[in-house]
Amino acid sequence: RRTSRSSPEAACASLPFSLSGGMLSRAILLVIAAPAAAAAASPGPASAGFVPAPISPQLASPHPLLSARAGALGRAGLRGGAAGGLRMANIEVCDDVESVGKALCKVVEESAQQAMEEKGHFAFTIPGGSILKMLSGLSGKSSIDWSKATMAWVNHRAVPLDDETSTDFKAQSLFLKSWEEQGLNVIKLTGSTDAVKEEEAYAAALKSLPTDVCPLNSDKLPVFDLSLIGMGTDGHIGSLYPNTPAVAEKSKTVVSVVKPASSSISLSLPVMLASKKIVVASAGKSEKYPLGKAEGVARALEKDETSDSFPASALRDKALWILDQDSAALLKSK
Repeated sequence: RRTSRSSPEAACASLPFSLSGGMLSRAILLVIAAPAAAAAASPGPASAGFVPAPISPQLASPHPLLSARAGALGRAGLRGGAAGGLRMANIEVCDDVESVGKALCKVVEESAQQAMEEKGHFAFTIPGGSILKMLSGLSGKSSIDWSKATMAWVNHRAVPLDDETSTDFKAQSLFLKSWEEQGLNVIKLTGSTDAVKEEEAYAAALKSLPTDVCPLNSDKLPVFDLSLIGMGTDGHIGSLYPNTPAVAEKSKTVVSVVKPASSSISLSLPVMLASKKIVVASAGKSEKYPLGKAEGVARALEKDETSDSFPASALRDKALWILDQDSAALLKSK
């Protein structure tokens, strides 16, 4: 049932459903930016049957999305994630863009609290794009002790940090200056235009993190408590674009993507997948895109895709998807 109240608990409804048995070991926070929102932002393991605690109350009666075909969402391997885990597709449908943003900020606060209680530190990653505007809701005072937190970029252009296209530069006025003033440790690029050198430097910086800040998994990859990952209409996540060597990279923690106009670095897909928590948030639409990211959401969740053809599909059975009504519009199960 849709509501008009402003709190995320009132305006969103949690819709969890299990796709197969096993063990849930990872989660990722993926944030999908609608074109209009992007423009505004530019100047331990669980046992079988475990269901993660919802951000907001579950519906008392089944929602149409709960009838989603397990076969469509639960394809194994890189069509839906590594085989053998508990494949949970949690869908939370919110009324509007504002409600999605509030729910997203709530996830960050709750994840920070949990991480600090468990190990005394909160390590997380964020991308650029419209997620920056959403995170402005945590500027100033919040429940998070930023002096006990470390942040890394999911992806970032290889440009000087004060360049107007730098995500670091864009984030400063929205929230990052406030967080850093409160003690946040940010793993920054060096500010050069050499993406290969930036890749090497960023990988070294991640490797140097103490394990009590950011532990390593069995593959020696950093395990962030929370990862916010942006998705494009073509399914790219971070700077991992369809059918490119970068998205297929399995051994590196950081990859460089060299282009004539805008080179960048990105966390590799294995590092994204190693994160502890997963949420996909999609909201908003524009005149040019009347359905916003609805087509991308449908491809990521329901279409016969691979991590090569549509990189975001690698996350389909590993995430809590926070959607507004428009973003859920093309799901066949709706």
